[in-house]
Amino acid sequence: MNKVMASVDEAVHDVTDGCMVMVGGFGLCGIPENLIDALVRKGVKDLVTVSNNAGTDDFGLGKLLAAGQVRKHIGSYVGENKVFEQMVLTNKLELELNPQGTLAERIRAGGAGIPAFFTPTGVGTVVAQGKEVRDFDGRSYVMERALKADFALIRAWKADRWGNLVFRKTARNFNPTMATAARVTIVEAEQIVEPGEIEPDQVHVPSIYVQRIILCQGLEKRIEKRTVRKRA
Repeated sequence: MNKVMASVDEAVHDVTDGCMVMVGGFGLCGIPENLIDALVRKGVKDLVTVSNNAGTDDFGLGKLLAAGQVRKHIGSYVGENKVFEQMVLTNKLELELNPQGTLAERIRAGGAGIPAFFTPTGVGTVVAQGKEVRDFDGRSYVMERALKADFALIRAWKADRWGNLVFRKTARNFNPTMATAARVTIVEAEQIVEPGEIEPDQVHVPSIYVQRIILCQGLEKRIEKRTVRKRA
């Protein structure tokens, strides 16, 4: 039951070219920094990434983009990254934009075993192009397919050796949902404790969804913008 790996590189040893990889985080908050760096070192190509955003030019998913390792990105926000912008405009990267709530629900549905669902979000826009639209009770809804990935890369605040996870504050964003929607969930945790040290009622993701754990090293924990009051 001990799911702690010896190294971050060992944890991603079977991520291969063409895999679909979900990457937790919101903006730069709660992203799996160590696991992203491990994929950059590994040099895998043609990845399909699923994430709320694409990081910045030199951080987060931006590192994989700059290294030319991503073929397609599925997300809901594309700002703060000039490399990403240029790759899309020059057709070097396929982009599938989703409304943020739709993206979250597609991932949740994947984890829950629901193949598709209907939502009013996006009806009558480019979001609905090529998708089935039905009327329910006089309102139109577009059908969205669930998302399931080969791997989910997750950042947790605390994990026990069995894989029970706790997230802290805003870092509890896409991470818990993505952990349920992948064939293999790999977690980097800021703390690793013994089984029983996490109160059952405090567990955000139970161990059944987690396959591998590594201890975080050297996190930067960047923020995208810092606004402070001018000195008097």
